[in-house]
Amino acid sequence: MTDSLRIAVIASNRFPIRQPFAGGLESHVWHLARALAGQGHAVSLFAGAGSDAAPGCTALAVRHLTLSEGASSDISMPARSFMADHHAYLSVMLEMAQRGAHDFDIVHNHSLHHLPVAMSPLLEVPMLTTVHTPPTPWLESGLTATSGTGTRLAAVSRYTAQSWAHVSRSIEVVPNGIDTTRWPLGPGGDGLVWFGRITPEKGTHLAIAAANRAGLPLVVAGPISDPTYFTTHVEPLLSERVCYAGHLTHNELSHLVGASAAALVTPMWDEPFGLVVAEAMSCGTPVVAFDRGGIPELLDPQAGRLVAPGDIDAMAAAIPEVVGLSRLAVRQHAKDRCSAEAMLRSYLSLYRQIIRDPRDRNDDRLLRAPSRLRPPCAGDEHLPTPQPTGHRADQPSGAGVEPVHGRCRASA
Repeated sequence: MTDSLRIAVIASNRFPIRQPFAGGLESHVWHLARALAGQGHAVSLFAGAGSDAAPGCTALAVRHLTLSEGASSDISMPARSFMADHHAYLSVMLEMAQRGAHDFDIVHNHSLHHLPVAMSPLLEVPMLTTVHTPPTPWLESGLTATSGTGTRLAAVSRYTAQSWAHVSRSIEVVPNGIDTTRWPLGPGGDGLVWFGRITPEKGTHLAIAAANRAGLPLVVAGPISDPTYFTTHVEPLLSERVCYAGHLTHNELSHLVGASAAALVTPMWDEPFGLVVAEAMSCGTPVVAFDRGGIPELLDPQAGRLVAPGDIDAMAAAIPEVVGLSRLAVRQHAKDRCSAEAMLRSYLSLYRQIIRDPRDRNDDRLLRAPSRLRPPCAGDEHLPTPQPTGHRADQPSGAGVEPVHGRCRASA
């Protein structure tokens, strides 16, 4: 085996790997593919149309399905989005099964779809699957149906690994890493920032409430992933002191975060990792966050404060404490805890270990059927929202801004 590896990376067939990112998973894959290519590895990427692949990366085709009129009108026809996903993943897995070791040394699967893990035993090359979320019924089904043959598992945090413990006896933990050079130290400022996908589970409305109680201005940034939630629970709260910056590019976001006094992180579910925490800390911006999921693994008192989930009064009270923290120390904490370099070293070591001993796919890392399935458990504090049609993860967005009738526009 040479030092250079041939790596197939599987992401989402729906969402392109490009800025502004649709979610944290897309951001993670974009950075990982570029880091791998930058070290001379041959990367082949399966992702949504319009992806901004790393220089030198090749694309694995996303096959589109055109059904006959008869098939489309059949009573068994599911939603077209379901069929599009099914066909895309079925096609790429069959393609990789045919090409096998001629083209790849390893497959790194980041998809939340069940077919890559369910079909992994067909591959002649080993697969590593990174689980970015707690168990979902389709992915759990795919893993248990194969009895664990075909793929090794990694998780983005100890919390996420534990949430899958009923499915796998052995899950490597490789924390997500960020390129701290792309999240530079900022000067700070007088206002607060909240950034991420605007959905009920991210709790945007709670950040607004906390900022108002603290008497400080707030900029909200990110894609409106749930328009009903935004219209009903966020937009009515916008004002001269609370503005919406939009879904902004990476550079705009890092400028905004670095120019903020503190970042508020208000998940209403158990975040598998907490990418926005790492990004804010890299800019030297301290964080006040709800104590949920994988966030406590990232944040400690030198970089911010954890408060009880949903406790707006505690969050508002913690803001004056964190704005006095050393921004240099906050950034150093991010570099020590969340660096892309550490993540890349861990993945490359894991790739080579799996390639060296492919028998690991079928012995001590076998999966076992769970004693009980973990049901979906949205927190009681969730606002009612339609069931999402696709996956999402942490999502950054923001910039230097000025308020315009409760919204913000990027300043020159």
